[in-house]
Amino acid sequence: MPDAAAAQKYRVFLNNYASEQQRIGRFNWPAHTQLRDVMSWLNYRHVVPSEVNILLLVSFGFLFVCLLNAMGLMLAKIMGRAGDIGVRRALGASRRAIFVQCLVETGVVGLAGGLFGLVLTALGLLAARSLMTKEFAGLARLDFVDVAAAVVLGVLATVVAGLYPTWRAAHVRPAWQLKAQ
Repeated sequence: MPDAAAAQKYRVFLNNYASEQQRIGRFNWPAHTQLRDVMSWLNYRHVVPSEVNILLLVSFGFLFVCLLNAMGLMLAKIMGRAGDIGVRRALGASRRAIFVQCLVETGVVGLAGGLFGLVLTALGLLAARSLMTKEFAGLARLDFVDVAAAVVLGVLATVVAGLYPTWRAAHVRPAWQLKAQ
């Protein structure tokens, strides 16, 4: 239904229809009309198995572990460049400029990861479709919204994971780095 008013109007129609059918003797049982939204209907009909929730938790667990790994790698990369960052700071680069540069680098890593993940997803989807029956193979597809959401999630998650390493890069002390050089 397009809105709650239309759903209520249809609910009244169903109740009146059931009452009319009872009154004329077509239905001998008490009327039990019920409208459900999509999610409650899927739960009522057990369309989505409960294992899907577990798989969803596992996939977000993998995402979390990957983001922790990405954070560690970015921190190691940025701290390995601490000397270069210290020289830039000594030559007049602001903390903000260092922060923005490192954040852009992190975003590019996230974009590359998101695109690489889409390639792997497309390959996995092709493999899965070859194992499915023809009726189900048509359901296994990627649309533009899925692709855009995956890329945006990849970039956002990587940028969030890269905030701490980026903050550390912006707070490199130039004097300590210049002494070490």
